[in-house]
Amino acid sequence: MSAEEQAYKEIAPRLRGLRDAVDMTVEELAEKTGTTPELVSKYESGEVEIPVSYLMNVANECGVGLTVLISGNEAHLKNYALVRKGRGLSVDRRKDYDYKNLASTFVGRRMEPFLIEVPPKDASEMNYTTHRGQEFIYVLEGTLELRLDDNALVLEEGDSLYFDSNTPHALRGLNDKPARMLDVIL
Repeated sequence: MSAEEQAYKEIAPRLRGLRDAVDMTVEELAEKTGTTPELVSKYESGEVEIPVSYLMNVANECGVGLTVLISGNEAHLKNYALVRKGRGLSVDRRKDYDYKNLASTFVGRRMEPFLIEVPPKDASEMNYTTHRGQEFIYVLEGTLELRLDDNALVLEEGDSLYFDSNTPHALRGLNDKPARMLDVIL
């Protein structure tokens, strides 16, 4: 079993348990998170990859922090959260990218900052996602292709982009090299 598959299996019962704890049906949670009951059931069974956007939506709807769903632990810092270089809560739940949550220990976050490494891949392998809110991307290293609907945008080191996360979007590193970026989801 891969690390990603193991992460799905660990997160799935937390999703199911949280939904039960807030006395919500699969159908109610699906409606509140903008997905289908079938997909909610698949996420709760650990059968499929669980997008971080879905985890954020569930956390918001159920009144818990994203850290609880990802790690099973509560955030505990209230004044500041310092994350040293190369650290951060690894979010091993997505095959497409390597995520590190840069504020997982801070209580009451209003945004989710991630350091993400996006590998190079063929355009046909790009997976689109959508979620509520807004997103800010700042490219730290490499060249990133970000597709928003049918628009292909190429971002170089130092470029940034702010967009509505409801817009279908997908990422890939270009020039046979990974791209590293700061991604802030609001």
